[in-house]
Amino acid sequence: MTEELQSKLNQAHRQIDNLRQRHRELEQKLQTAGRNNDRLTGLLEATRGQIEQLKQALEADGQAPFTFATVIAYRPAREAVQGREIEAAVAPGCDVLHSGRKLRVSVSPLIQPEELTPGSEVLLNENYTIVAILEPEGTGEIARVKEVLRDGRLVIITRGEEERLVKLSAAASGEGEVVRIGDAVVVDLRTGTATEIVPLSEVEDVVLEESPDVSYADIGGLAEQIEQIRDAVEMPFLHSELYREHGLRAPKGILLYGPPGCGKTMIAKAVASSLSEDTDSGAYFLNIKGPELLNKYVGETERHIRVIFSRARERASSGNPVVVFFDEMEALFRTRGTGVSSDVETTIVPQLLAEIDGVESLDNVIVIGASNREDMIDPAILRPGRLDVKIRVQRPSAEGAREILRIHLGEQVPIRGSLVQHHGGPAAAREALIDAVVTALYPDQAGFMSGAVLSNIVDRAKKAAIKEFLALEEDPEAKGITVEHLLAAVEDEMAEQHAMGAGLGFNR
Repeated sequence: MTEELQSKLNQAHRQIDNLRQRHRELEQKLQTAGRNNDRLTGLLEATRGQIEQLKQALEADGQAPFTFATVIAYRPAREAVQGREIEAAVAPGCDVLHSGRKLRVSVSPLIQPEELTPGSEVLLNENYTIVAILEPEGTGEIARVKEVLRDGRLVIITRGEEERLVKLSAAASGEGEVVRIGDAVVVDLRTGTATEIVPLSEVEDVVLEESPDVSYADIGGLAEQIEQIRDAVEMPFLHSELYREHGLRAPKGILLYGPPGCGKTMIAKAVASSLSEDTDSGAYFLNIKGPELLNKYVGETERHIRVIFSRARERASSGNPVVVFFDEMEALFRTRGTGVSSDVETTIVPQLLAEIDGVESLDNVIVIGASNREDMIDPAILRPGRLDVKIRVQRPSAEGAREILRIHLGEQVPIRGSLVQHHGGPAAAREALIDAVVTALYPDQAGFMSGAVLSNIVDRAKKAAIKEFLALEEDPEAKGITVEHLLAAVEDEMAEQHAMGAGLGFNR
């Protein structure tokens, strides 16, 4: 019995071994089949991709070519007039310019109507349906804005001085930019659309809107002239009701004339700065760069003058005082008929007179001119009613020179310690320096004096003090300006002034 059971057990073990062997063989076959399946899947995917590429290529080959068009305007659907219009005439569509023809075409439902802005370029399929909106090219014809109408349309000047009426596209006006007279715009004359405002530097170079940081306290020796210009400029703006009550009008213009370097430009800047402080809304200072105003092309200089006063009126329309400052006025508006090679002043001067006396008022605008040669300015500009107030800015007297030197030798300027000890304090030492300079200059050198010369003397002394301080290895006791530095600067500056005067043939 035991032997029989043992035999059955051995037989069962052999069967189990056979089953295990078959299981291993089946697993190997299954893995092989899986690898084959993966390879087939990859081949199928590659074949499918090739089929898709071939299909797309066949579809592209069979498509009609797209055409380009320029949007004029989108027309939404509206109610038809019974008995007078068919349904197709009032259906939604877009007016485009295509090959020189104006067409109304349909729009793909995938495109939003608000994206179809005038002037944008679109693609049309063979059925003349808009299927895509393209990026703007950013190129086109440049024109100048002559006038901005109340409804937003623009009067522009194109080539040949022709005037055209165009609309400003939503893309151009939606960028936060405000179009102004004199601006350059890109226009599509076919659709009558201005698509872009171009910030050309030409007008900005001529008209520099700046906020001056010069105050009356920065100007020395011109108390009388400052009082005159404050009476002429600030009183009409700050007390406009009293002026109207007394039947007075603010002066249209002021002429500051006198030798160079005496503070004419600083006074003009201080006027604008003072008006900005005295008025809630601030003031504008339009600094006109005279040489860049001149242009060899006929009519360009006059156009620049029109732009200048258009900008001034635009700024002044909101109640802000505007100062239009012409420096070196004799270079722009000299007496007519005095030109040698050309008489450009025969048209420039009348243009300025037309702007000052024109139909368009110059409320809140005042013209300030500065000149070293007032005798060369056309007399028509200087008559009452134009440049009403004429203020002579003279060379500083000895007391005026002291005021100017006190500004340039302020408390922030270091003074040699030994000098401070000798005079008993910084204030007394500073006055001693000023006395030394004034004594050296007046009265013998008074004919050469100006605020610019005095400033240059102080700057020379400062540089000499710095060089001496560095040469002595930054010895603290050697720091600061001394009387010797200033007197040496006076000698050098006067030698230079005399050499320049002799070279130019001046007899001073």
